[in-house]
Amino acid sequence: MNITKTLGGTSLTLALEGRLDTTSSPQLETLLATELDGVTSLVFDFANLDYLSSAGLRVLLSAQKRMSRQGTMKLRNVNATVKEVFDITGFTEFLTIE
Repeated sequence: MNITKTLGGTSLTLALEGRLDTTSSPQLETLLATELDGVTSLVFDFANLDYLSSAGLRVLLSAQKRMSRQGTMKLRNVNATVKEVFDITGFTEFLTIE
């Protein structure tokens, strides 16, 4: 998975490309652990995300919990396959998907 990071003031956008799964989720988890200090707006751009596993869901849940304390988190450009994972797991109930 490739992650493109764009920081503008207190807004961080992470564009994910490829698969967010057991193999790649530690990479995102590490990045989030070091990059969220001072961030009040976190945006994930999923335009090029092909696949999302339960390991990826866990990382997103952790990010959502942290951002609910310090700002907002949004998901953009979610394709139908990934959206179905969110629907089935109930993540659409607490994630902001645009």
